Amino acid sequence: MSSTYVTGPAPVVLSVPAEAASVSLVRQAVTGIGDMLGMSPAARDDLRIAVTEAATNVVVHAYPDRPGSMRVEVWPGHEVMVIQVTDHGCGIVPRVKRVTPGLGLGIQLIAALSSELSITANEDGSGTKVGMTFRI
Repeated sequence: MSSTYVTGPAPVVLSVPAEAASVSLVRQAVTGIGDMLGMSPAARDDLRIAVTEAATNVVVHAYPDRPGSMRVEVWPGHEVMVIQVTDHGCGIVPRVKRVTPGLGLGIQLIAALSSELSITANEDGSGTKVGMTFRI
């Protein structure tokens, strides 16, 4: 994720429980911002699918033993929208060490739908940040 976009004005921030109902809220919020910025229907669909995948990954994988939360930050711009989905869960664990539900295609799908993708551990070592950039 390009730091050029995340150092500008304050982002739109959603902090929600890592629960299935929150995925819909996150999806609707970022889609509304995409509408406001004049994204094409195709770009908006890509945005909606990728953000749904990132939020679903938090719900399904980040907190296997306890409740948790996710933070979604959106930096709307003239040419791009940058989105970061952050959790403070167990982090990305190789599939061979942990059996989890799903097909394991979410990250590949996000990469295909976004113009830029980054996946990093949080600075304190807990959880994961998924950064995505979408062209307006």
